[in-house]
Amino acid sequence: MPWYALYTNPRNEKKVSEALNKRGIEAYCPVYTTWVQWSDRKKKVDKPLFPSYVFVKLEEKDRDQVFTVPGIVRYVFWLGKPALIKDAEIEQIRIFLKEITPNALITFQPLDPVQIVEGLLKGKSGVVEHIHKHTLVIRLEQLGLSVKAEVAVGDVMKR
Repeated sequence: MPWYALYTNPRNEKKVSEALNKRGIEAYCPVYTTWVQWSDRKKKVDKPLFPSYVFVKLEEKDRDQVFTVPGIVRYVFWLGKPALIKDAEIEQIRIFLKEITPNALITFQPLDPVQIVEGLLKGKSGVVEHIHKHTLVIRLEQLGLSVKAEVAVGDVMKR
């Protein structure tokens, strides 16, 4: 059975995926965890990797069954036919999502102001000096001292 891409209404991806799975249609909505800042708090939330898209695995003859679920707009087409996604491509997405940490999709740059949200230095703020694969070197200037700390990307958020 091939995978197909569905286009959904905005912010309906997770609901559509859950509803399809409840109806026995294999659906996959890739999500990643990140920090979101509200006016009064910060919270970890799961966000869709591909906003407004869900993947479904079903037979060609069963394609119309998905439209019983609210929030689905249409299939994604390529060259006049429904776009087919290979199993290997879906598996690569799953592997990618297992390897990233919260905020790993945020691109940090030198001199970016950041706040540490996890670990021993939680609550401290500083400036990015260097970037390594999965860590940042941050200059912390509290108490009139300049201290460099190597921190995992997932433990930091932009200010």
